[in-house]
Amino acid sequence: MAENTASNVTRIHIATDHAGLEFSQQLQEHLAKAGHEVIDHGPQEYDPVDDYPSFCINAAQAVANDWADGIESLGVVFGGSGNGEQIAANKVEGVRAALVWSDATAKLAREHNNANVISIGARQHELEEAIRFIDLFIAEPFPGDERHVRRISQLSEYERTEKIAGKDLLAASGAEVPVTLNA
Repeated sequence: MAENTASNVTRIHIATDHAGLEFSQQLQEHLAKAGHEVIDHGPQEYDPVDDYPSFCINAAQAVANDWADGIESLGVVFGGSGNGEQIAANKVEGVRAALVWSDATAKLAREHNNANVISIGARQHELEEAIRFIDLFIAEPFPGDERHVRRISQLSEYERTEKIAGKDLLAASGAEVPVTLNA
């Protein structure tokens, strides 16, 4: 497998919710000054009751579309905790979104998982810390170690087929999991 070097990545897709809007704006400025092409997927203005899924899914889909077109890009999504934004991004086929909360998780997201999107909790970190995580994530190459490629390939296979060759998995019931369980 070809090594993915972060030095080739110049396009960064950004999305947030109201909790991360200020972070997003300042981050975009930082990334642009560093020479990256930054594409903002919203929101454009503060709305305390906005819904993050569409913004984060759009950013993640743009990353997946870029890779399908042979363009190396990455994504960064923000929210209060970053959890919901990561979940939303991971709904896009081909996206591997990692929740980042430390220097180590920022680097390992790329080194072990070849994550192409990270999620950061804007209410959990100071701006300077979030910028450091993002810079580390962008700079870290995926070395392409066989064990990591194998595991990522298994995730991709399951995403497409709901199977992993040579592995026993529970069969999906086909039923929709409810948002809440009624008592």
